[in-house]
Amino acid sequence: MVEDALALLELDAVASGLRALDALVKQAPVRVLEANLVEPGRFLILLCGAVAEVDEAVGAGLRAAGPAVLHHLLLPMAHPALLRGLRGHTLREDADSYDCLGVIEGGAIAPALLAVDRALKDADVRLCGLRVAGGLGGRAYAVIAGAQHDVEEGLATAEAQLRAAGALHRIERIARPHPDLIPFLLRPAPFALGREA
Repeated sequence: MVEDALALLELDAVASGLRALDALVKQAPVRVLEANLVEPGRFLILLCGAVAEVDEAVGAGLRAAGPAVLHHLLLPMAHPALLRGLRGHTLREDADSYDCLGVIEGGAIAPALLAVDRALKDADVRLCGLRVAGGLGGRAYAVIAGAQHDVEEGLATAEAQLRAAGALHRIERIARPHPDLIPFLLRPAPFALGREA
């Protein structure tokens, strides 16, 4: 299955989320990566597939959910690292290889994913990992790495995206991270989105 499009629906109720999930999988052949409850009492549906099919499925899900939709996102050509990050993959390197780290934290999941996607596409940075997890209060965060000027460019892009969406929570740059920080960089998430090898 072609998986060059990524989509997310965030709903305010489990019942509406399940109805939307049923509608979208009936509409088109897509792969649901996760459909589950996230804090604070929201239902998240994450799916991927070919652009046309994902577009059709999202439309059906939005129609079925109606006013229960809080946020939605359709990324027709999602950066490949974003999908790997959502599956729980992390990029671990020796502490000496990190020149600079950037932390992108969005106040809502869909705008955060869009901001990370733009940062990866617009700057020469690597995605260390991404967390959409219980305990974040409906937020999501990602860690990027690269040369300091590239990380600053990626963070500026992400910040602009999040501000435009009214979803900026925090953006931080960590130059020359200490080796003791690295083991705590991306702790295992209590809620992992369909981890695959």
